[in-house]
Amino acid sequence: MALFDDEPKKKKTVHEIGQDLSLLSVGELNERILALRAEIVRLEAELAAKGSTKSAAEALFKRG
Repeated sequence: MALFDDEPKKKKTVHEIGQDLSLLSVGELNERILALRAEIVRLEAELAAKGSTKSAAEALFKRG
């Protein structure tokens, strides 16, 4: 049993921007590309959600 079992475990970093890619295999590079594309989709969805919230707020407070 470890001494610090209650400590949160660190997530393994899938990719770090700017890191050396020369030691990665073709498969590892493809995995990272897929992970980054999925993250881009997630970011764009959040951006769209925030944009629609902002538009709704602007419409609500629009003075005419």
